[in-house]
Parts: sequence; C-alpha cells; structure tokens
Amino acid sequence: MPDNPSSDVLLVTGAAGQLGRRVLANLLDVHGVAPQRLVAVTRDPAKLADVAARGVAVRRGDCDDPATLAPAFSGAHRLLLISTNVIDRPGVRVAQHKAAVAAAEAAGVAHVVYTSMPRPDRSVIPFAPDHLATEQALASSPLGWTVLRNAWYCENLGFTLPSVLASGQWFTSAGDGRVAYITREDCARVAAAALIAHPAENAIHEITGPAALTTAETAATIGDVLGVPMAVVQVSDEELVQGMIGAGSPEPMARIWASFDSNTQLGNFDIVTDAVERLTGRPPETLRAHFTANKAAYLPAGAGATT
Repeated sequence: MPDNPSSDVLLVTGAAGQLGRRVLANLLDVHGVAPQRLVAVTRDPAKLADVAARGVAVRRGDCDDPATLAPAFSGAHRLLLISTNVIDRPGVRVAQHKAAVAAAEAAGVAHVVYTSMPRPDRSVIPFAPDHLATEQALASSPLGWTVLRNAWYCENLGFTLPSVLASGQWFTSAGDGRVAYITREDCARVAAAALIAHPAENAIHEITGPAALTTAETAATIGDVLGVPMAVVQVSDEELVQGMIGAGSPEPMARIWASFDSNTQLGNFDIVTDAVERLTGRPPETLRAHFTANKAAYLPAGAGATT
C-alpha cells in the first residue's frame, strides 16, 4: 500500500456495463478522482472510448480469458470486481470470479471490493452459490476485501412491469415476503465510496433501500405513481414459471426469475440497513422517488394518468 492513499490506482472491472459506468462517473464527477488514478477494464475497450478520452486508462480484460487479467490489473492498488452477467449457467460465474481474484493477487492488488447479493448462504436463487463461493475465495485469499451485498435493483422491475401494465395484473408467488429495493445509482455510489475507502478490516455490507416492501405495497406505490391500477395475484411457484413460459420466456430463465419470488417469500430479501447512508453520507432513494423521477421510462407511450 502506498504511503499516500490518495495516490492509489483504482480499477473497475466490467466498466462498460451499467453499474461500472455509473461507478466511474461517481469517481470522476462526485469524488473528483484524477483520471490518471483510474483504470477501466472491459472485454471491449472500444465501448469506453468516451472514458478514455477523459484520460482514464482503458484496458482489455476478459474473465473467460484469465491470461488477460493480471496484465489488465497491473499497477492497481484497489479493485472493484463487479459480478459478471452469466446467470443462466450456474458455476460459470464463480470460475470467472475466481480467475479475477487470482489475477488480483498475482498483480499485487491490495484490496478487492466485490458486488454480491443478499444472504447467498441461504438463498434459493440458482446463481447464489456463485456469489457465496466468490466471497469464500476472497476470504481465503491474502487480499483485503469488502463485500457489498446489493439488494434487488428498482430498475429490475422494468422486466416485470410491461406485462403488468398490459394486463393490470401482477402475478407473484412471493406472498407477503418483502424486498428492500435499491437503485443502481445508489449501488454505484456505495461501490465508488468503498473503492476509495481504506477500511481497517475486511467487511460485508448489506446494501439495501430504505424500506422493505411486499409485492402488494410495491404494486400500490408504482401504480399510484404511474397512474395505472395493478391487482396483485398470488400463484404458486410452478404456476408462475408456467405463466412465464407461456408468455415466451425460455424455461431456464423463467425458473430463475420465479426463484426471486420464492426467495422473497422465504424472507431472504427482507433486510433493511443504514449501510448506504453510512458509507456515502446520503440515504438511499425510495422506490416512490425512483419511479417518480423515471416515470416516462416505465410507461408505454400514451399510458398512465392524464391529470
């Protein structure tokens, strides 16, 4: 670790993704980190031409090609490992993450910040073991580490809402289970702050929104903001899967999506903490505020209230 932490080189993997880009923007525009201190790693550097133009070093690194990782990580002191997006093939992602952890160690990285998920040790979501195994790989490594267990994004509701808006019915098997939805932007703010920080010890943080809501409460909030009534219809897990398949989803993905409801019903998303405010100095955005600010993005043209 350098004597002057403000000179540390900070590296973001998956930097061309939605979360990675937001983290870079926070580092540059909110925290005022000099571009020369930043490294953005991506499989396709051409996607980050705008970032490179600001003076950030953009390097190619591919978790499916481990030989590219140590050179990409060279010179970095602190590294944000954003979990990869392979969710339909359990086991692939943990291999990718373990390759990144090994490369970070080989490159002399001092500390890794990792984006995980809530309660991966008890989750029924098929890819939860990948997150748990990555956390364990970090814990057994000589690296310093910070794990950010990000709650379910508000933005992910965009996958559910088109059918709800079209039919007026929200089919769910979540029962009265609760989710503390959080915005992607709040997760990016936390990740940027954690990357800059120099914690005295390794830590796991549960990153959540300000309130845990049932599906009925979520539907009521969104319906009120969008001006569209939504009736919540409780179904079994298998009925939910078959409904998704009937709507055109491939069965493997339908079962993954349905597992989020199963996990919610079991209480595994029912966590509310002050971690966002504690780590960033600002509380997380509420679900209502997010949908109010982004109403047009969720409503089809011409839909919603006219008053």
